[in-house]
Amino acid sequence: MKNKLIQILLVVAAVIGLNVLANRFFFRIDLTEEKRFTINEATKNLLQNLDDEVYIKVYLTGKGIPAGFKRLENAVRETLDEFQIHGGTKIKYAFIDLNTEIKDEAARNEKIIELAKKGIPPTNVTAKEDGRQTKILVVPGAVISYKDKEIATLLLKGNKMASPQEILNQSYEGVEFQLASTIKTITASQKKKIGIFVNYSRLPAVNQLDLIGAMKKNYELYPVDLRQSPTLDGLDGILVMKPDQMFNDEDKYKIDQFIINGGKALFFIDAVKVDSVAREGNMAQVQSVGLEDLLFKYGVRLNPTLIKDAQMCAAIPLDVGNFGNKAKIELTPWQYYPLINTFGKSPIVKNLDAVYTKYAGTLDTVRANGITKTPLLMTSQYTQILNAPAIMSYNFANKELKAEQYKAGVQTVGVLLEGKFESLFKNRILPSDPRASTFKSEGKPSKIVVCSDGDIPVNDFDRKQNTPLPLGFDKYSGNTFANKDFVMNAIDYLLDDNGVITARNKEIVLRPLDKVALQDEREYWQGINLIIPVVVLVLAGLLKGFLRKRKYA
Repeated sequence: MKNKLIQILLVVAAVIGLNVLANRFFFRIDLTEEKRFTINEATKNLLQNLDDEVYIKVYLTGKGIPAGFKRLENAVRETLDEFQIHGGTKIKYAFIDLNTEIKDEAARNEKIIELAKKGIPPTNVTAKEDGRQTKILVVPGAVISYKDKEIATLLLKGNKMASPQEILNQSYEGVEFQLASTIKTITASQKKKIGIFVNYSRLPAVNQLDLIGAMKKNYELYPVDLRQSPTLDGLDGILVMKPDQMFNDEDKYKIDQFIINGGKALFFIDAVKVDSVAREGNMAQVQSVGLEDLLFKYGVRLNPTLIKDAQMCAAIPLDVGNFGNKAKIELTPWQYYPLINTFGKSPIVKNLDAVYTKYAGTLDTVRANGITKTPLLMTSQYTQILNAPAIMSYNFANKELKAEQYKAGVQTVGVLLEGKFESLFKNRILPSDPRASTFKSEGKPSKIVVCSDGDIPVNDFDRKQNTPLPLGFDKYSGNTFANKDFVMNAIDYLLDDNGVITARNKEIVLRPLDKVALQDEREYWQGINLIIPVVVLVLAGLLKGFLRKRKYA
C-alpha cells in the first residue's frame, strides 16, 4: 500500500513538473510533411515586435459552406492561432457569420456591398443541405484594424485557370502571406521610398493611376526628373515604366550607381514600338531607349522582336466580313497579346493568376559574374518570333493556325536578377573626372526585375465613363488579370528587408483519394475498419484474462 502511494505521488509530481517546465519553456513540434503549421521567421519577427493591438475580422465562415471553403476557414483559424502564440495579446481575431450577425437582409446586403468595395467581393458557391443543392454566398476575406487604420485582404486568391480545388489549395498556401503582409502594411511606421521617372516616357498619368493608387498604400512615391536630379540618393527603389525617349549617359550613370549602391529597380521596357498604319494592320519598328547596354552588363539582353503565342493570348474585336450591308465584328484571338500563365520558381509569381501583355518582346539572359537569374514570366511553348521592322496584318487572325509555324518554344518575358552588379562605367571614369571620388565599380548586393513589355503596369482608360480601368482589366473579355499582383509582388520582394513575402513559398500538397480504388475496394476497407479493432480488443481481453489467471492460479 505504501509503495502504491509513493508511485501515485511520483506520477503527480512528474505531471506538475512537466506543466511547470511547459509554462517556462514553450515549444511546439510540427510533424506535418509540408510544415503547414510552421510560420516563417520574418512573420514571427513582425508579430513579436507589434507595438499595439491588431484586430482581425474574418468573414470566411458560415453554416453549410462547402468542404473546400471550410478547409480554408480552418487554415485561417489555425494560422491566426499561430499568430497569437508569437504576437500574444497584440493579436485578436473573430470569425463573423454575416447571416447570423445581421438578421435584416437589406442591412446584410449593404454590408456585403461595403466589403466588396473594400476589396473582398463575395463568391457564390453550391453546397448540399438536407440532401438538396443550395446556393450560398461566401465572403472570402478579412478586415484588419490597427489604431485608426483599416485594410481589407482577400483570402481566396489563385490562378483562375486552375480547377476550383486547386484554387482553394493555392489560397490555403497563401493564408500566412495574405495576413502577414497586410499586418506589415498597416503597422509600418516608415514607408520605403520609390522614384518614378517623369521625363523619359510620354505615358499619360491616367494610365498609371491604378498602380500608383496601389503603391501609395505601402510606399512613398516621388516623381523624379532624372535630368535635374544629381543623384538618386534617398530612394529605396526606382520604377522605369514604358520609356520611349533616349536616356543619356549622365542619367544612365545615375541609375547605374544607384543599383551598384544597393538600390532596387524595376524595368518595363518595349524594345519594339508599335504604331497603327491602316485598317489592315500595325507597324512594328525597333525602339532603343539607351538602356540596352546597361541591362546587358547586368545580365539581360532585350531583343527587337515580338512574340506571337498561339496557345495563350487575348482576343480583340476584328472585322471578319460582312453581315448583309454591315461589317461583322467578332472577338478574335490576337497572338500578339500573350497571356502569361507559365511562371518561374519565385515567391513573386507563386500561385499567380495569368498576366496580360501587349506586344511583348523576347529577352535573353547573358553572362554576368555573380548574378543569379530567375525567369519569372514565360509564354507557352507554341510561339513564333517576329523580327522588327515588320507589318502585323489583321488578316492572319482569321486564318487557320499552322502548328509548324509556332515552334519557337517557351520565351521569357520577365526575369529577376540578384547579386553584386558590376558597373557599366568600370574603367571609363578617369581620375580627373569629378565623379571619380564617389564612383564604385562594384558595391552592395542588389536586385532588379526586367520585363520586355512596357504595358504590364499600364491600365486602360474608359473615355466614355471618363475613369481609369483596373490594371490588368481586359475590356473585351471582362476579365481582370494579375498584372497588379505581379508588379506589387515584385516591389515587395525587392524592398522587403524582413522577408515576409517568402511566406508565399509555402506549399501544401493535395492528396486526393483514388476514386477508382475507393469504389472497387470499398467493402474491403470497411471490413478492415470494423473487424480489426474488435479483434484487437477481444485478443487484448483474452490475453489479460490469461495472464491474470496464471498469476493468481
